[in-house]
Amino acid sequence: MKTQLIAGLLSLAIIPGCGQSPSEPTKPAEAPSTTVKAADQNALFENFKKRFLEELWANNPTYGVYVGYYKHDHEMEVPNAESAKKSIAFENKILQQLNVFDINKLSPSNAVDWELIKNQIESSQWYREVFKSREWNPSSYNVAGIFGLILSTDYKPLDERLSAISSRLDKIPAYYRAAIDNLTTPTLEHTDLAIQQNKGALGIFETSIPASIEKSTLTAEQKKAFQPKLQAAVTAINGYITWLEQKRATLADGGAKDFRIGDELYEQKFKHDIVSDFTGKQLYQKALESKAQLHTEMIRITNQLWPTYFPNTEKPSEPLVAVKKMIDHLSAKHVSRDEFVNEVKRQMPIIEQYILDNDLIEMDASRPLVVRETPEYQRGVAGASVNAPGPYDATANTYYNVTPLDNYNDEQAESYLREYNHWILQILNIHEAMPGHYTQLMHANKSASLIKSIFGNGAMIEGWAVYSEKMMLESGYGNNEPEMWLMYSKWNLRVVANTILDYEIQVKGLSKEDGLDLLMNQAFQERTEAEGKWRRATLSQVQLTSYFNGFAEIYAFREELKQKMGDKFNLKEFHNKFLSYGNAPVPVIKRLMLTDLGLN
Repeated sequence: MKTQLIAGLLSLAIIPGCGQSPSEPTKPAEAPSTTVKAADQNALFENFKKRFLEELWANNPTYGVYVGYYKHDHEMEVPNAESAKKSIAFENKILQQLNVFDINKLSPSNAVDWELIKNQIESSQWYREVFKSREWNPSSYNVAGIFGLILSTDYKPLDERLSAISSRLDKIPAYYRAAIDNLTTPTLEHTDLAIQQNKGALGIFETSIPASIEKSTLTAEQKKAFQPKLQAAVTAINGYITWLEQKRATLADGGAKDFRIGDELYEQKFKHDIVSDFTGKQLYQKALESKAQLHTEMIRITNQLWPTYFPNTEKPSEPLVAVKKMIDHLSAKHVSRDEFVNEVKRQMPIIEQYILDNDLIEMDASRPLVVRETPEYQRGVAGASVNAPGPYDATANTYYNVTPLDNYNDEQAESYLREYNHWILQILNIHEAMPGHYTQLMHANKSASLIKSIFGNGAMIEGWAVYSEKMMLESGYGNNEPEMWLMYSKWNLRVVANTILDYEIQVKGLSKEDGLDLLMNQAFQERTEAEGKWRRATLSQVQLTSYFNGFAEIYAFREELKQKMGDKFNLKEFHNKFLSYGNAPVPVIKRLMLTDLGLN
């Protein structure tokens, strides 16, 4: 899963309802004449993009920090009516300025940037005016992430970062007052998540910031000045938690909003978030077909392995029962719970060396990957994730967050470890780190177009990570062991089941009982994993489809290019070229690549 903090921002581009006026007036982009030459339109559009981004960061300083733009790091948005009004004015102005340009006179790359800016602004408007998650999702209000990022990123001296933190601390009480004012119809599920994550947020203000203040070179008076601010922040967060807990009592009695969004909103959200050649329903149908194909392949591998592992046992007559028995038997091979995080750290250099030895994709040792335990304020949604720097600070650390099993009892821990067994843990590391999220986002930060890197498409990002899994195994990783291919098929079945689960929950009203049956008996997942996925599917919508959608489009495009290019096709060149277009949607990348390669 690509992160969590950044991914959420990337998917919306302009944070709905969180705008803030620039500290200095920003001049509007120059409006080109309708008769100017294409070259002049492109020059003016380049100027427009620079001005647009400057004003975007002034209006959304927190988003700016997440992409490595630190000019406004001391400013913090309060999600109230005033900031929403400023966001609306900003978005309307940008749409007006975009309409001055003749897209037919722009270069292919600039035409795509024009589309991306327009789509992202329209998406922001849809989230605010139609989806309105600010009214029902309490977990969207949590200040910890940005403070943690400022503390952990050495983009300037600690004392200066603490000064930015000091300014931001002043806004926390107003931030949570606005959150409470906004939340008119919360869901029970998002309320529970908000309580959990905001409790985790307290550690930033009670422990992490005070520890950084102590080791700073600030004067005693400056250090002392932090105390009332930190106390006010802790009080505000605790007040929000208390309000949520009291609200939860009334929600549990039947006053909660249904977390399911229904068919109409689902298709609209799918269109804005995924940017696909499929509709949500079409992708769902494709996922059903893929599930049947994967079952066929898993049955074939199980028949191959059966004599090795069960030489004296009759194979069950029901093929999927035999598959499940084989998976259950193999899943007993896993690391101990106490060594889970350390095992991830051990595997990463081995996987990296394999990629280099097989010349699969360009790597860059100057862009560090740091494996760490998931911060408390990020736990509760996924067991593994990546926080990557933005293109303005591209050489900062990428963090691979791995959640330890501290909060699991022995039964839950064993179930989790069986899910992430000897083979699947390797596939997880490929997905999250190399050549998955970490590698893709490292390439994206080198894209010549800031727009394509910043306005990331979740389906492309997640789809690449899923594609990288199959690509690695196709190249020979795992020595073509049938056990590895069986576990990969199970893992890939997760991607397919994600799409089925998400659509059937949000659109068809799937019950928890039937959802767990899909995950455990048809996708062969352990109960702990299935319970966690059910919870995740109740807390998000559409995002779970991004994996399968992006994978299907990337893999199909690669195979199409192989046929068109014949002997001239080179896998490494394909990977490097594909990733050079930043985080743009796959259909956009396909269009640009075919044009650049002269294959349209």
